[in-house]
Amino acid sequence: MSVHLSRCMELLTYLHDSELVARFQRRCGLFLVESAHLKPERQSGQLDCGRPRYEVRNWPLHFLFLLSASLGHEIFYITCLPNIHWSVDPFLCRRLLNMWALVMYVGQVMKDVLKLPRPFSPPVVKLETRVDAEYGLPSTHAMAATAISFTLLLSATSRIQFQFGVGLTIAVTLATLVSLSRLYTGMHSVLDVICGILISAVLLGGTYPYWETMDHFQLNNPISPIVVLVLFYFLCYIYPELDHYSTTRGDTTTILGTCAGASAGYWVNQQLGQTFEPEGMLPVPLPTLTASALALGTGRFLVGAVILLATRQIVKTVSLHMLYSWYKVPKSDNNARRRKEIEVPSKFATYTSVGLVNSILANRIFLFLGLL
Repeated sequence: MSVHLSRCMELLTYLHDSELVARFQRRCGLFLVESAHLKPERQSGQLDCGRPRYEVRNWPLHFLFLLSASLGHEIFYITCLPNIHWSVDPFLCRRLLNMWALVMYVGQVMKDVLKLPRPFSPPVVKLETRVDAEYGLPSTHAMAATAISFTLLLSATSRIQFQFGVGLTIAVTLATLVSLSRLYTGMHSVLDVICGILISAVLLGGTYPYWETMDHFQLNNPISPIVVLVLFYFLCYIYPELDHYSTTRGDTTTILGTCAGASAGYWVNQQLGQTFEPEGMLPVPLPTLTASALALGTGRFLVGAVILLATRQIVKTVSLHMLYSWYKVPKSDNNARRRKEIEVPSKFATYTSVGLVNSILANRIFLFLGLL
């Protein structure tokens, strides 16, 4: 038993080694330019001296991985997921949001409980800086990519006519590209990525039998909006505290706030009898991509993005102003935004509003403008 445990620990140590990530980067054409003044970084992820320089020898692969990594950023979620609601099927968007909230909360909490460091630089080239202060395991990019790809695949089979094999290929490809991009950008070890994929798979498999039950409660139970809003805000407020500031709490609040607002909005649409879901016998055929359909879809995307971004900016400004006044914080103190009693209510109010506007108002505005 002790021999097997020792070998298991050796394997885990190997998979978490920064040098393994650096070798992957070099295989993909990304090289660290050695400098005598560079020293290993501190555990927080910051370099003692300037950031290392790097050389790219495979530009197509470089841009592919950077694009793949961007699929886990806020700008993707605030545009792509709502666009599924506007142009494909609100049912699918609702399913995606539910699983996105679950896997991201579990992943973010695990990061701050386990507190395993990200790969060190050198030897790794780090192409992102925003999340340097976050811990590494598990990779929430890998978790989200796996959950979103396969939730969409499993849910779409009953809603849209398509070849399952093609959908499976697309799901595997997207999840793989996003996961590998976390190695290429130097933000996660191999162990972080593998654990992220496995945890997401367990959550998908464990919750899949209850998706229909969750749908029914979410849309029809009279206390559904209150339960979701209160529960999600409570989960954000009890998020694990760290001895330094990390973006994980704010990002988690952003995700749960968006999902709480959207959930309440879907409940409202159900009560009003206007869900904007496809009509007729399901599954429906894939819509034909005509010039007219493309123009309408582009119009919905542009108008919808403006609506959501404007909502985000207005509510963010108002909520911060109110919280600064309530806690008597000078408006010039930008660091106050990191305080839990300001960050959590502000972000939750902002993104709950974004979720509500996306699920309730956006499609009605499209109808008024003739974009639906």
